[in-house]
Amino acid sequence: MYSHGAESLIKQAREIQESELQRFYSRLVKLLQGKELGHETVDSLQRLHLILSATKYTRTLPPELQRKVHLLLSSPKEHFQVLSSAVLRETLPLSGQEGNYNQENISQLNSHAAALLLSQAGSRADLSSLCAQLLRSLESRQSEGPAHSLTHTLPILNTILTLSPECLTEDHVTLLSKKLVDWLRYASITQGGGASSGGFFTGPRSRQPVPTAELDGAVSGDFFTVLCVGQGFTEDQWMNVYSFSMLRHWLLTYHSVSSCNGTADTANRLQLSLSLSHSFSNDDRSEVDGSVVSMVSATSSFGRLLPPKERLREKSFQYCLRLIEQSDRKAHRKTDTDLQKACLVEAVCILDCVCEEDASLVFRAFPCIKALFGRLSSDLSFARVLLPIAQFYLNHGEMAAVDCECVWKLVFGRFPAELFNDHFLAHELLRFLRLNLKSLQRQVPQYTHSFPNLLKFLAWDSPAVVDDFVDLLPSLVTAGTAVELLHTLLDLPCLSATLVLQVRSTCLPISEPGGRGLQSPDAYRNPSFRGLFLFLLRGDAGSGDTIDRLSTLHELLAETADWPRVVQCAQTVPLLLHIFFNTVITGADEKLLSHLILVMLERSSLLLNIPEYNKEIHRVFSSHLLRFCKLHPSLVVDQSHELLEFAGATANVYSKEGIYTHVVWVLGEYLSVSCDSRCSVRLITSCFEALEAVLFEITSSVPPPGADCPAPRVVTTLMSALAKLASRSHDLIPRVSLFLSKLRTLTRGGSVAWCSDEEDLVAIVTRGEELCSLLKAPGVAQSVLTPPPHVTTPQWHRDTNVAMPLRLRALTSLTHSQ
Repeated sequence: MYSHGAESLIKQAREIQESELQRFYSRLVKLLQGKELGHETVDSLQRLHLILSATKYTRTLPPELQRKVHLLLSSPKEHFQVLSSAVLRETLPLSGQEGNYNQENISQLNSHAAALLLSQAGSRADLSSLCAQLLRSLESRQSEGPAHSLTHTLPILNTILTLSPECLTEDHVTLLSKKLVDWLRYASITQGGGASSGGFFTGPRSRQPVPTAELDGAVSGDFFTVLCVGQGFTEDQWMNVYSFSMLRHWLLTYHSVSSCNGTADTANRLQLSLSLSHSFSNDDRSEVDGSVVSMVSATSSFGRLLPPKERLREKSFQYCLRLIEQSDRKAHRKTDTDLQKACLVEAVCILDCVCEEDASLVFRAFPCIKALFGRLSSDLSFARVLLPIAQFYLNHGEMAAVDCECVWKLVFGRFPAELFNDHFLAHELLRFLRLNLKSLQRQVPQYTHSFPNLLKFLAWDSPAVVDDFVDLLPSLVTAGTAVELLHTLLDLPCLSATLVLQVRSTCLPISEPGGRGLQSPDAYRNPSFRGLFLFLLRGDAGSGDTIDRLSTLHELLAETADWPRVVQCAQTVPLLLHIFFNTVITGADEKLLSHLILVMLERSSLLLNIPEYNKEIHRVFSSHLLRFCKLHPSLVVDQSHELLEFAGATANVYSKEGIYTHVVWVLGEYLSVSCDSRCSVRLITSCFEALEAVLFEITSSVPPPGADCPAPRVVTTLMSALAKLASRSHDLIPRVSLFLSKLRTLTRGGSVAWCSDEEDLVAIVTRGEELCSLLKAPGVAQSVLTPPPHVTTPQWHRDTNVAMPLRLRALTSLTHSQ
């Protein structure tokens, strides 16, 4: 929302009268005619921008004012460039100037003028015209135009390529590929800016060309790259840097350009090449005039004979290999070291691109990539460089028949284990996993077993990476990892607390700001508990499903339950559990689902004591327990012993009301011969007796100290389950009827200790009377309480193949008044 003052200004701008606006235009024209543009001019331009942007419709400025504002685009003061560009983007261009990208405009380009040009391009034809003008400006020699014009051309072309790659034709691709080759490979190797060799009598005539240097101070012996340094740079050296910065994007997207001129005659292409020949007539000279021709550049002497795209690919390959060689030099400054790392990332990514296009380059690139990995793998400060190397191994390792295991041990082992608190690495590693999910599942067996390590990113910074794990989690669920993964997800808050303790033990004093000592750090250091924490910090799956002493671990970490990281982590677990169960249920067999039901029953009482967290986990367990049993009703008979043991514990009524209610409902719904032929009368009777005992106990005694009264839903669910079981074994009907009649008699005296709300008590009694009435007719009771599937699934009133819809319509017409 805007502040009151801002809303007032916007309102004034919208309600300005036309006469006042014209006077303002005239005053602004006079200001812009002055030789010195001061603060009053800046304020007026800001007000003009507010007036133009606050109105709904695009305005047209007077021609004189439009031209004056347009001239400000080339002002030496950047704040005037910014204001004029912003104003002109809110206006319509003068009549006849739409899409008028002449050579004069292009030669005066800067970043703000470029933004204006792109905003005024209303169609693909306009963008194509702009591309043609920009590329034509690249043809001019340095002496033919302002020195700064070319440095803005490539960024604009890169923006157009991002927004609308189809605007570039094949001819444009050919031209720009040739220019990129020229800038990348044949830039000057001498320093620009009038570098001096020193001395007392140094003057313009005595200045000699000084070669560029490497980052370690040595004289550069090969062609210029972004890692060469000097006191000044020439324009072609700046274009070398610009070209490298957009090279990967160009290699990835120039296949998307339009082939609108693809049917053009070969002579037309030849004519284009000849028209540009003056820009490339020095190619051969550049091959020989370098001070030293390195082995890298000598690997392909036939490069100049290749077509433009292939030639660009070859020169890009050479450029990247040279960058990798330069990165091995010891830089004098830390900023140069960071530059080396950034250039290594880009160089390896570009090598990956060119190898994707030309598989023959894989065998030339792999020795260099392998040597680079061997040099950097022991230093985790190069982790963000090693990820592109891992991408290269993933894409081309199978073709080159190289052993990639050492790479995956590093990526899935040391990276998460030691750098889980590196936010940038977490983002890039998880992005790498998401982009290569299918390849990793197919080629890297270590991936699915690395989830204990990968989940450390989530445990440390849940809000930042939860979206990544929403996509990644289904790929980690397999028949072999499902059970351990479920335990690990439930222990994520414990892992989060353990990671905090690990970081504090090495970096910070382990104490709270208030000075109160903590028990958990002492436990973390205690050798007798060390095994518990080491299991949480394990790197691979397969060492066990869960911890034997979970309750002990939860006691040790009890004080961490309100730590911010732990709380945030606990909030993400229910979402991940939903994703986990949704994945499992699509392809798991009954044996695995049966095992997962046992885990849910067991872990419902073994969670870190965060009340809201426990409640949410029980809610997730409840919903998916119903789904499992609905999909496979025989699971209830398979796990009847454990389900009855859980339902027969009265304490669960008060502490796990949600999941307890659903377990009771499942027993009453699916413990039937119609669901599983193994369901015997003895099993039904034992289940009935267990639930009857619990219902009798909670309705005849006061709740335990500190516990609330049992929820009415629990009581009515127990009553319904007993009635369902009795309808399947008629010998049990008298026992249910007797209990329900006693319950009704007991509640006639008023309030009872186990139900504090009178309306809830009335609802419970009403439900008991309904069940009693149904059980008087056992056949009817069974069909009502547990109707067969063919009754509940079809919707007879909508089935056009039966007579029911016709009868319903006839009865409706008879009963409705005419």
